[in-house]
Amino acid sequence: MTTTPTPVRTAADLLALPHGGGPRAVVMTMGALHEGHATLVRAARDRVGPAGTVVVTVFVNPLQFGAGEDLDRYPRTLDSDLALARAAGADAVFAPAVDEVYPGGEPQVRITAGPMGERLEGASRPGHFDGVLTVVAKLLHLTRPDLAFFGQKDAQQLALIRRMARDLNFPVEIVGVPTVREADGLALSSRNRYLSTPERHTALALSRALFAGGDRLAAQEALHARATALPGAQGRVGDRAEALSRLGEARAAADAHAVAQAADRCGAGAGAVRAAARAVLDDAAKAEPPLTLDYLALVDPADFTEVADDHVGDAVLAIAARVGATRLIDNLPLTFGAAK
Repeated sequence: MTTTPTPVRTAADLLALPHGGGPRAVVMTMGALHEGHATLVRAARDRVGPAGTVVVTVFVNPLQFGAGEDLDRYPRTLDSDLALARAAGADAVFAPAVDEVYPGGEPQVRITAGPMGERLEGASRPGHFDGVLTVVAKLLHLTRPDLAFFGQKDAQQLALIRRMARDLNFPVEIVGVPTVREADGLALSSRNRYLSTPERHTALALSRALFAGGDRLAAQEALHARATALPGAQGRVGDRAEALSRLGEARAAADAHAVAQAADRCGAGAGAVRAAARAVLDDAAKAEPPLTLDYLALVDPADFTEVADDHVGDAVLAIAARVGATRLIDNLPLTFGAAK
């Protein structure tokens, strides 16, 4: 297929485009494309190969904006979007008008996100995920892809789309792509352009908090692995404490009993990860301008419910906050119990 995208406005024109015979992939966006979107397009291009087709959709979906949100000021940059899509390897850019997607006005029948869509982002933005799933379902029907690529940055959205595809038997593979970050750690987002220089400095607390939580988990897992390998590590807690103190590390020597509990997954785990992240966010709340926390959550990626302190397995550490007038989200996938 050619790597020069053809901007098309109707589903009929999109489906009439030449097809190379390989699989079709779609990357859904609301425009204002940046390197994060380009990463999705490149991942799609690599997956479908030269005989496949990559379609990028550009559509600012009114259904997912609540009252008082930034629908009117959401950036619309179609010319630069076409250039970025072209450079990343897209074959077509589908940029429909609102009445092409919703020809009868706002749809009377919509996809409902259910309980998972009412947590975290759904609690902060009621009805948001109903709007997201409705437009994703429509765009899947209109573009008819074999694969659809979404960013891990919107982790709850990705989880809900996967659940919708499974529960409603959509014949499409949903592919998640890791979050792309700027050099200073800020997750790439179309809303970053709204931040002033001082606001951006404060906003860096989101990624710093996530990394602090991740570092705390890595330290716990490393200590657990070393502690359980020591002689006496399989005995009672007191024996473990004595064994840990022989590590010669300051923390182990200062409080070997507490470290032994952590090594036995009794006194740290998810709670310590939350605490490490919250400490960074608490400091940012005192900055100028301040960060206003919406939520900090450590959740099960299957249903986005909070995990217990003794959780073992995959989790997502997720943050939403406002800096000035800009609301930002970020997350970090984690695995508890990686150390054996």
